[in-house]
Amino acid sequence: MAENHLVEEAKRDINRFNVIYDRYFEALFAFIYRRTDDEQLTDDLVSQTFLKAMQNLSKYEFRGLPISAWLFRIATNELNKHFNRYKKERIFSLEEDMVRNIISSENEDENDEKVAILIKILKEIPTDMMEVLELRFFEGKGFKEISYILDITESGAKMRTYRALDKLKNYFNVKMKDNG
Repeated sequence: MAENHLVEEAKRDINRFNVIYDRYFEALFAFIYRRTDDEQLTDDLVSQTFLKAMQNLSKYEFRGLPISAWLFRIATNELNKHFNRYKKERIFSLEEDMVRNIISSENEDENDEKVAILIKILKEIPTDMMEVLELRFFEGKGFKEISYILDITESGAKMRTYRALDKLKNYFNVKMKDNG
């Protein structure tokens, strides 16, 4: 079913919101969980995200982006509120399989070393860099969606992504030389 149709149905009958919930729950849960590494907190933030979405559904307007971009933006705002409220350090928890998909070489031992180094680097890079990399490569979002989710311009999203990739590449090369 087309997203616009789903949204319009849910606007007319809020009981239809469950279709949107079912479609995006897992993606939002994974997105938030990678940033909290806490299942209970993730449940709370996902619930808050969907509650805000449901309460504001009448204000949602299609702007050429899937509704998931709007949901991710709400989730990002909820995460930011949480971290600001409790002055907690931000977390990015990455599954090794996700990182392993990025790296592929013939040598399995070399792969393991590269994956370990990349995970370490990703945990050390600044939050704004990690946000764009996560949205682009782990969530598969385009620059237009990233710009909407993070409330930056599309060119800003591209610039942040390419800068982050450059820094990541430089850090990675240094770490590989240090280990070599």
